[in-house]
Amino acid sequence: MQLDVLFTNGDITTLDPDRPAARRMGVLGGVLVGLDDDLDGCTAAAVVDLGGAPVVPGFHDAHHHLSMRGQRSLQLDLRPSAVTSMDALRTAVREHAERLPEGAWVRGHGYDQNRLGGAHPTRAELDALTGGRPAWLAHNSAHMGVVNTAAIRAMGFADPRALPDVPGGTVERDVTGAPTGLLTEQAQSLVYRVLRPQPLEDFVRAIELGSEAALSEGLTSITEPGIAGRLTGNGPADLHAFQIARERGALGVRATVMPEMSALHDVDGAEPGFGLDLGLRTGLGDDTLRVGAVKLFSDGSLIGRTASMCCDYADAAGNRGFTQDDPERLREQISRAHRAGWQIAAHAIGDAAVQLVLDAYARAQRQTPRADARHRIEHCGVTSDAQIAEIARLGVVPVPQGRFVDELGDGIIAALGAERAQLAYRQLSFLRAGVEVPGSSDCPVVEGAPLLGIHALVNRETAAGQVLGAEERLTPLQALRAYTRGSAYADHQEHRKGRLARGMLADFTVLSEDLTRVDRRAIKDVEVLATVVGGEIKHDRLGLTG
Repeated sequence: MQLDVLFTNGDITTLDPDRPAARRMGVLGGVLVGLDDDLDGCTAAAVVDLGGAPVVPGFHDAHHHLSMRGQRSLQLDLRPSAVTSMDALRTAVREHAERLPEGAWVRGHGYDQNRLGGAHPTRAELDALTGGRPAWLAHNSAHMGVVNTAAIRAMGFADPRALPDVPGGTVERDVTGAPTGLLTEQAQSLVYRVLRPQPLEDFVRAIELGSEAALSEGLTSITEPGIAGRLTGNGPADLHAFQIARERGALGVRATVMPEMSALHDVDGAEPGFGLDLGLRTGLGDDTLRVGAVKLFSDGSLIGRTASMCCDYADAAGNRGFTQDDPERLREQISRAHRAGWQIAAHAIGDAAVQLVLDAYARAQRQTPRADARHRIEHCGVTSDAQIAEIARLGVVPVPQGRFVDELGDGIIAALGAERAQLAYRQLSFLRAGVEVPGSSDCPVVEGAPLLGIHALVNRETAAGQVLGAEERLTPLQALRAYTRGSAYADHQEHRKGRLARGMLADFTVLSEDLTRVDRRAIKDVEVLATVVGGEIKHDRLGLTG
């Protein structure tokens, strides 16, 4: 057999129980056609020596906002890694605004009030810093943000007090009734109606920038959790933009995209008539770009205190968060999408929201039984033992973010209290219940590098050094499986990726050290040396292409 590429001299962890390790891999047409002695007698158009480096199946992030990551890379960085105090934030905003033309929007992202003394920036502060330019500073959760007076005027309200309340969100107001500038959840649509959609070429460029960053971190696949929606994506032509990015070679990773529920509508002639135009739904596409689950929001953010909880937040008596829509309407949306054959991915962080979604999934399945629907709960942030058992019984896929513990864990503990925080972003409990758990980051809410995510799953230590849920720690091998086979399973793609075996896609990541042998506290220091997608070297620090 004549191969396209023969990769030799690798320390390969396959995650295939029938052949857990290998030294050689043969690629033909982007697919693995054999390992080790399967390849005896084969020739190849190209031979690549991996130099004995550790190799793992390509990392797959099951909840990664690729396009938002690219967009935010062009905005002012206000994450805790960039600004450490409110004074530093004010200085950064003022200096950034001074560099912009008159009338240009001041766009910043990533601030966390939990790391700024508990306070959000205010409309009045932004007015004093931005020189009359409209401003929108997005919270790191992407579930809230702050506008200034010029931005409110750009929304069409000459008097800030005329800014309307929005169901499923809040417009925070001071004691006089004037807006402070903070918009949460669905109220963000007020500013997004002005800022979106950005020009098509700009959005394609954002996809390209996000893809380049993902490849450098060893990602070969991502699931984009929300396009063409009110809160996620850019506009109605988002899938078109992804197609253009693919055609230009700008989409270097494999992408499964989730349309937001607001993009679905009645479709004449389709049965049962609920989906995208032409009756399109989950599963359309190929190995490079495909339509995945439909995304919907049930609640908000844990660190923003808008996630729907069964009891009060520890530091906010009387506040249990809220749902973003009428619960019965949400149940009906889930039932309609389920009947139409969609996989469903419901954002639910608080335990009350998780229960609402579980009940809706159970009802939908009773009404219209479907084999292996594999509905998802994105984040699945706070869960009881009983809820975990129900998730296992229903065959639901939870998508928790281990990296949240590292970057946001101190805010989680403050919001929930030390005792209830032990129920946050559980991992091992899901595995023990027989649930396949994917690896994901929610990048750019937190850093997206899979190695940082694996480090977090194994260590579960907050930025301040607190251990959050020590009993939920995974082994390095379990964490690796989450970021490979687990994420492929969440997308109904375990037959194509997630392990290195004959007939699987030739997607793999070359590392500086073996994750299963390095000290658990040093996992974050392991480096990505190369990223290979379909046998093509897309990121190369080893000089393999030379």
